[in-house]
Amino acid sequence: MKPKQDKEKQVVQGKRPRVKLTAAEKSELFAEGVVTVIIMLLLNMSVIILYHLAVLQDKSLVNGIYFLKKTMTIGPGYHIWSWERIGIILMGIADVIVLYWRLIRRYHQMQLRHIISELHYIANGHFDHRISFSVNNDMQKVIDSINSLVDSTVGAINEEKAIEQSKDELITNVSHDIRTPLTSIIGYLGLLKNGAVTSQEDMLKYINIAYDKAEQMKSLANDLFEYTTLKSTKTKLNVTPINIKGMMEQVAAGFELEAEKKGIAFSVKARPDDLIVNADVEKLVRVYNNLISNALKYAAGASRINLVANLINHEQVELRVENNGEPIPKDKLKKIFDRFYRVESSRNTKTGGTGLGLSIVQGGVELHGGTIRCESNKDWTSFIILLPRDPQANLRPVV
Repeated sequence: MKPKQDKEKQVVQGKRPRVKLTAAEKSELFAEGVVTVIIMLLLNMSVIILYHLAVLQDKSLVNGIYFLKKTMTIGPGYHIWSWERIGIILMGIADVIVLYWRLIRRYHQMQLRHIISELHYIANGHFDHRISFSVNNDMQKVIDSINSLVDSTVGAINEEKAIEQSKDELITNVSHDIRTPLTSIIGYLGLLKNGAVTSQEDMLKYINIAYDKAEQMKSLANDLFEYTTLKSTKTKLNVTPINIKGMMEQVAAGFELEAEKKGIAFSVKARPDDLIVNADVEKLVRVYNNLISNALKYAAGASRINLVANLINHEQVELRVENNGEPIPKDKLKKIFDRFYRVESSRNTKTGGTGLGLSIVQGGVELHGGTIRCESNKDWTSFIILLPRDPQANLRPVV
């Protein structure tokens, strides 16, 4: 029996159709009933014959039964049924029970054959198929377990494919980002090696370009190391109490010179002013560094960057990094945390960067058991982080 393709549609539990028997199975079930009836009739005839031969021909047994029947009455003159009639009724009841049991047993065997057939169909690679019919006995639990198992298997397969695709994309992107500066370095150093450049000024210019490209490769290597470290389930946090306002002020101070050149001012606020957060200070500083660096690079026209920390309740804090620069298009918001994604269409942008900054931010936040999202409108672009005050109770599980 080969399952039909139209069974592949999921059916809501409790509204599934019953098993549809084929014509051959219906004939088999009918034959089972006929054979059972014939066998029971033969057994009944055998019992009746034995009764006549062993009981009715023995005069002493007949007289004893007659006396017993006369003494068993219900009220005046109401004798119970004859023993022959009672025996026939009992045999009839037994016949019905046996017939029902054999038909149900055969029907359950047919259901099992259908389940096995569905399993073979799924095992042949049709992982989008599910067992869509229902049964009334314990086999329904088996069907539900099979469907759940297939769902889990399909999920694991898809996850594995996504991981493989992610690895391929990682290799492609890293190869691209390494090859571009490396080609420039080789080109400029080749000119110097071959003596094609004689001017001291040009030599210094090419050396500086090669140095900048080497720094770009170093930055990519550092970001890749940071990214893979944060994504590793073996990474542990060095949690210490942090005065969040003091930390934000120190981070902002490190960017003041660059911000002043672009006409950007920092604002640091915490509510309450002495808000303490338990976190890994090194990783949290990296989160802020990347968000501020991202704002300085990409927030065109920005004049302010706000660093805000609010206590939501005794268990959670909200951290915000905001800028009033050019907003991020709505269709880009869901992708900005993707690895190597840039809002610009070209990977070779004047702003530089590896495209891993926000992925590292997300990894650092999730490592603390928190979440991050981005909201952007014409006034402000805000990166909003929700962190537990005690991340030890919310750490990402090791798998």
